[in-house]
Amino acid sequence: MKLINTLKSLHVSAASSKRIIGLQHCFFSTDVAAGDSKSKSYKYPAVYDPYGPRSPPSDKILQLADRIAALPMEELKQIGPTLLDRLKQPKPQPISSAGFNFGPEMGASSAKAEEKKAEKTAFDVKLEKFDAAAKIKVIKEVRTFTSLGLKEAKDLVEKVPVLLKQGVTKEEANDIIGKIKAAGGVAVME
Repeated sequence: MKLINTLKSLHVSAASSKRIIGLQHCFFSTDVAAGDSKSKSYKYPAVYDPYGPRSPPSDKILQLADRIAALPMEELKQIGPTLLDRLKQPKPQPISSAGFNFGPEMGASSAKAEEKKAEKTAFDVKLEKFDAAAKIKVIKEVRTFTSLGLKEAKDLVEKVPVLLKQGVTKEEANDIIGKIKAAGGVAVME
């Protein structure tokens, strides 16, 4: 109906609008007589083809398909690479599964992932929380391992949780965590 109304608004000739209405009834309904525009039952095509109608394959193509279907399995496996070579198409590249974790059944890849985690050499120290009574001690400790002044260190400590130091070795990170703990704070290594 929208198609008919659109055609009427465009002032299409009567002959061409009748042809379009006829086409509409051919595609959408088999039980609606041509010219009967009051019926709302539509019959949609069984299969949607996004590329539109195609011509049927030629006899040559049908014979080729029959010959290919009759080949043994070993020769069927050779068709793809041979066609790629003849048509000068690039060979498909294998898809790498590196970086994907497929669970414990993939022993080699999970072992590599564990090695990468163990190889981490630079750590960050993060202040999680501190006792309110020990705030001044924590600020003093923060000043000892950073190059911050008193005001900057105080502002940093008050923004808990906050990253105190980045890219330090594991030994240095453990040393900083121990000093913060002794001062009354809780720090973690990331």
